[in-house]
Amino acid sequence: MEATFHNLILGFSTVFTPANILYSLVGCLIGTMVGVLPGVGPLAGISMLLPTTFGLDTTSAIILLAGIYYGAMYGGSTTSILMRIPGEAASVMTCIDGYAMARKGRAGPALAIAAIGSYIAGTLSVVGLMFLAPPLAKFALGFGPPEYFCLLVCGLVVLSYMTGGSIVKNLAMIVFGLMVGMIGIDQMSGYFRFSYGIVALGDGVGLVPVAVGLFGISEILVTAGSPEIREVLKPRLRDLIPSKQEFKDSIAPIGRGTVLGFLIGIIPGSAHIISTFVSYAVERRISKHPERFGQGAIEGVAGPEAANNAASEGALVPLLALGVPTGPVPAVLLAALMVHGITPGPLFIQEQPVVFWGLIASMYVGNMVLLLLNLPMVGLFVNLLRVPYRILYPTILLFCVLGVYAVNSSLVDVGIMSIMGVLGYLLRKMDFETAPMVLGVVLAPIIEFSFRQSLAMSAGDYSIFIQRPIAAFFLVIALIMILLSLKPLFIKKRDWRERLTEAQKDA
Repeated sequence: MEATFHNLILGFSTVFTPANILYSLVGCLIGTMVGVLPGVGPLAGISMLLPTTFGLDTTSAIILLAGIYYGAMYGGSTTSILMRIPGEAASVMTCIDGYAMARKGRAGPALAIAAIGSYIAGTLSVVGLMFLAPPLAKFALGFGPPEYFCLLVCGLVVLSYMTGGSIVKNLAMIVFGLMVGMIGIDQMSGYFRFSYGIVALGDGVGLVPVAVGLFGISEILVTAGSPEIREVLKPRLRDLIPSKQEFKDSIAPIGRGTVLGFLIGIIPGSAHIISTFVSYAVERRISKHPERFGQGAIEGVAGPEAANNAASEGALVPLLALGVPTGPVPAVLLAALMVHGITPGPLFIQEQPVVFWGLIASMYVGNMVLLLLNLPMVGLFVNLLRVPYRILYPTILLFCVLGVYAVNSSLVDVGIMSIMGVLGYLLRKMDFETAPMVLGVVLAPIIEFSFRQSLAMSAGDYSIFIQRPIAAFFLVIALIMILLSLKPLFIKKRDWRERLTEAQKDA
C-alpha cells in the first residue's frame, strides 16, 4: 500500500509540469469534441492524431492520447441526449432516456448527471486499475475461445431477457445484427461472403453507419412532418442543476455501472459498448418502475454513462499489465507505446514506472478537467434545443452524412446509413428494439471467431462447450434465462385452461 502511494506521488510529479498539464487539457478538449461529432469516435480521433505524437516524449504522448480516449467517452453523451444521435458507439443506450429527458425540458440535468457519473466512474476505475490490475488481468487471461463464445452467448440471452418487452423480438433483432455483422471477408478462410459484388463491404458493415442510421436518421424520419410543439426557454442555472430526487436516483446506478463497466472492461471485445447495454438492462430490470425507462428515466442515463467510462479504463488493465489490447482503441494505444520503444507487459510497471504512474496520475487530472469543462458548457449544449426543427434536422442529416463519410471516405457507408435509417424507422413503427441489433453487429466477428476456434481445438466436437467448467457455467445461465422468459407463456396457458374449465362447469 505504501509503495503504491509512493509511486502515485511519482506519477503526479510527472504530470504536474506545464507541458504535461497542457497535453492533458488538449487531449480532453479534443476527446470531448471527437465524442460530440457523430461518426468520428475515439478510434478515429486517436488514429488521426497518433502521427503528431512522434516528436513527443513517451509520457506526454500517452497522456495526450489517453485524454482523447476517455474524453470521447464524456463527449459522446452530448448529441445522444440532445439529438438522439450517438456521438460514438458507447453512447447508443444514452440516446433512449437521455433524449426523452431532453424532450421533457430536462436536458440540463441529463447532461450534468452524465458528466458527474462519468467523473465518479472514471476516478473509481483508476483506483481499481491501481489495486486490482494483477488478479483481474490474470482472470481475463484464463479465458479461451470456448469461454469467450459461451460468455457472449450468455450475455446476448441475458440482455434479451433483461431489456424488457418480447424476448422473441429481442432475440430476432440480435440474430439479424449477427447476420449483418458476418458480411465481409471470412477471418479464418479469407472467403469473400455476403458482399453481392460490392468490394467496399470486404471489411464488413461498419458500426458507425449502422448506429447513426438506426438512431439518428430513424429519429429524423419518425419526427419529420409531425407538428413542432415545444417551447424551449433560455436555460437558467437552477434549471440545469439536477433535483435532489434525480441525484438520489442516480447514486446507485452510477455505482453499479462503475463496477459492471470495470469488470466487463478487462474482457476482450467492445467492452465499453457491451457494458452500457448490460448497465441499462440491469437498471431497467431491478427498477420498481420499469415503465419509466424509455420515457426519461435518469437511471437510464447515469448507469450506462458510468459504465462506458469505467469500461474504457478497465480495458487498460490487460493492456498495461499483460500487453494484450482488448479492443481497437487499446490496440492503437499499444502501437503508440511501441512506436516510442516501450512494450507493455508484466515487466512494464517495473521497467517504466514514470510512464505507467504518469498515465495513472494523468487520468485523475483528466477526469477532473473533463468535469470542469463539461458542466459549465451544459448551458451552451442545451441552447441547441432552441434551434427550430426545420433548421436543426437538415443540419443533423448533413452532419451525419459528413461524419459517416469521413470515417472511411466511402459512399457505401453513407448508403448503409440511409438503409439502416429507413429500417430503423420501420422497426420502431412495429415496436422492435433497435439497440439489440447494434449489439449483434458489434459481437458478430468475436462470436464467430471464438466459435470456430473452439471447434478447431476440439476437432469438431461440440462437447467442448460443456466439458470446460467456465463455459458450461455460462451456458447454464443462458438456459435459465430462456426458461424464465418462457414462464409467462406457461402462466397464460394455465390461466386459459382454468377459465375454460370454469366455463365448462358453468355450462
